[in-house]
Amino acid sequence: MIHNDVLRSVRYMLDISDAKVVDIMKLGGHHPSKADVDSWLKKEEEEGFVHLPDEAIAHFLDGLVIFKRGKDDSRPPQPAELPVTNNIILKKLRVAFELKEDDMHAILKAAEFPVSKPELSALFRKFGHTNYRTCGDQLLRNFLKGLTLRLRA
Repeated sequence: MIHNDVLRSVRYMLDISDAKVVDIMKLGGHHPSKADVDSWLKKEEEEGFVHLPDEAIAHFLDGLVIFKRGKDDSRPPQPAELPVTNNIILKKLRVAFELKEDDMHAILKAAEFPVSKPELSALFRKFGHTNYRTCGDQLLRNFLKGLTLRLRA
């Protein structure tokens, strides 16, 4: 899934402005201009569309965790995980919204995309683990849809 779609989905889900997106990215350690955010939020077919780089989405997701949960001063800041995969996006959203396994199942079920417990836990395993499973675009898209239904209902 392209990072621009994730950014647009989260922005819609939380009903936040472009300026707030910039503020969230600043929390994550990235300092984009409002013009950068405008170009990232455009649709692919629109003039002025720019692909959101891995570094920017990584900082946005880190900033989202801080925005939703607050900064943890007891831990040193972690470097951004690059490249950003669908699995990393799913993990960061799970942390930001403080979702448990049952919440994840309910969200995917609400999006009419049920996933079994072993399948779901395989998405959160470390890359290289025997049971690791890559998160597909369809699963992430449905998770974002279900999370939006949950937050904006």
